[in-house]
Amino acid sequence: MSDHASPRILVFAGSTRRHSFNKRLAHLAAERIEAHGGRPTLIDLADYPMPLYDGDLEADQGLPEATLALRERLAEHQGLLIASPEYNGFITPLLKNVIDWLTRPHEGASGLALFQGRLAAVVAASPGGLGGLRGLALIRQLLGNIGVTVLPDQLAVAKAGDAFADDGQLVDDGQRDKLDAICQRLVHDLGRLHG
Repeated sequence: MSDHASPRILVFAGSTRRHSFNKRLAHLAAERIEAHGGRPTLIDLADYPMPLYDGDLEADQGLPEATLALRERLAEHQGLLIASPEYNGFITPLLKNVIDWLTRPHEGASGLALFQGRLAAVVAASPGGLGGLRGLALIRQLLGNIGVTVLPDQLAVAKAGDAFADDGQLVDDGQRDKLDAICQRLVHDLGRLHG
């Protein structure tokens, strides 16, 4: 696949914690996307700080600079890969807030248009026994609500404190293979859609 035809995929974690398991998972996903011919852009949402969404704040000041910067970044990509923890079985407030801001209209352009036609994959890592599985269902619902098509394949890494080797790779062969297959399908399907 030529570099020009290689799908661009924005990769990030729904956590800003420095030692986040999901940041590790996002990093591994970016490596596998690149290995399969995609062009990943790995970002940290800590670099895009946004206040809690507030309609009055939006009316008075417009969209935050970080939102505008992330809108531009998102517009350059055809796909998304999100690695997110769950908090109390739910989507992280950070991820929900970022999407709330990104979907706001700006200068006559719909924020939802940014997401229309995008293809995404979702993965999670959690210290718990379900690996963030409950949060993944809600991320799917949220992305579907804004026009994103989410691949049916997903990965939930349970007992995340023991799931990563010292070199950052997943210890379990099955989990490594699953992540690789998800990234391969994302690149392949995006290539077919936009190739």
